[in-house]
Amino acid sequence: MSSETLRRDFGGDIIEPGAAEYASASRSILVTGSPAFVLRPESVADVRAGVRFAAETGLVLSVRGGGHGFPGFGTNDDGVVIDLGRLANVEVIDKERHLVRIGGGATWGQVVAALTPHGLAISSGDTKGVGVGGLTLTGGIGWKVRKYGLALDNLVAAEIVTADGEVVRASAEDNPELFWAIRGGGGNFGIVTAFEFTAHPTTDVFYGKIAFPASEAATVLQGWADHMRTAPQDLTSIASFANPFAGGPEAPIEIHVAFDGDDAERAAQAIDPIRRLGTVIADDVAPTPYGDTLVDGLTPPPGVQLVTRSAFADRESVPEVLRILAETGASAGSPFIAVRSVGGAVSRVPDDATAYAHRRAELMFVTTVAGPTPVVEAARPALAALWERLGPHVSGAYANFLASATEEDVAAIYPTRTYERLGAVKRRYDPGNLFARNHNIRPQ
Repeated sequence: MSSETLRRDFGGDIIEPGAAEYASASRSILVTGSPAFVLRPESVADVRAGVRFAAETGLVLSVRGGGHGFPGFGTNDDGVVIDLGRLANVEVIDKERHLVRIGGGATWGQVVAALTPHGLAISSGDTKGVGVGGLTLTGGIGWKVRKYGLALDNLVAAEIVTADGEVVRASAEDNPELFWAIRGGGGNFGIVTAFEFTAHPTTDVFYGKIAFPASEAATVLQGWADHMRTAPQDLTSIASFANPFAGGPEAPIEIHVAFDGDDAERAAQAIDPIRRLGTVIADDVAPTPYGDTLVDGLTPPPGVQLVTRSAFADRESVPEVLRILAETGASAGSPFIAVRSVGGAVSRVPDDATAYAHRRAELMFVTTVAGPTPVVEAARPALAALWERLGPHVSGAYANFLASATEEDVAAIYPTRTYERLGAVKRRYDPGNLFARNHNIRPQ
């Protein structure tokens, strides 16, 4: 397909180098690119035309939802970017079943704004600007994860444009193997132009953070992990420390909590054991509309890099992993560390029910280094040493918190059996690997 044919068949905007909006259209949130074409479809027919154009020209194809992916999958150099931002409609299509249809380019902030008047919510991430697509296709660990599972656990169907430009429906009844694959397999199988989720009625939640001195990090972390093992599944929590913008090794350890419900007594029963773990120096936990638990994501200034890496810890390895992380956090030059409690509803789903392969993990943790290139490069040796220490005690990786996309990363995200099954689905729906700008699964 020539660019003239594309202009005839494509109803949205085609942005090329030199256009007034090219500078902003060519970059994702975290990475600058220089694509030959940025396509902004207005319809599913436009998406199909864009996919066929990329396939027939042989140009590299990037698909952009929210554009927050750390590796910068949402842009490229000299290729085609399909930016789904205008396919962002959110509608309740079945009030009885709380069924919600969401356009493939919507962000979670748009979803929250649309569902709040209905008193509904979907277990999602924790940042408004993050795209529904990128988050859902690889997981979705947010403030309701222990009660309602991953975002992908609440997905009931999807509309997908495949590599040949066809539109297919994936659900438990329609193309069930493709439906299995998109729940964890990322953007490897096509462009999801619409998602159908089961939402749930929501009230206000008890949300906020409880802070302790940095010197108490080791005991607070271990006590927190012990508590979360038996805490009600209404409680989801994240521990963060060594924040370089709040003092690095001197920064308080912050336990962020979200109790899913508006019963003050039950919330206190769930949260008070955390308050008793050490010397509380700040506590702003209060009833909060669920929509307000999602924060505005930060766009780093030009020249600032973010290097994130993630892994999972199972029950046996939690004490040693937390010991290593606490020790690291107390040392100069530590990365920013965040530890998320999972389990709960996530672990109730059978291992092979979806392509998300880390159901048995108790914790997921992330290390982040941010700064100009010289700062990031200077931090790499210490970061590598930390991950070497962690290696024997951790497993896997959470794709949404990975700044790289090496073969080792892909192997960490997808254990061998999962990868092989995904490879068979890939062969059927994308044998030429058109959708390769992702944590890539090669056609088996």
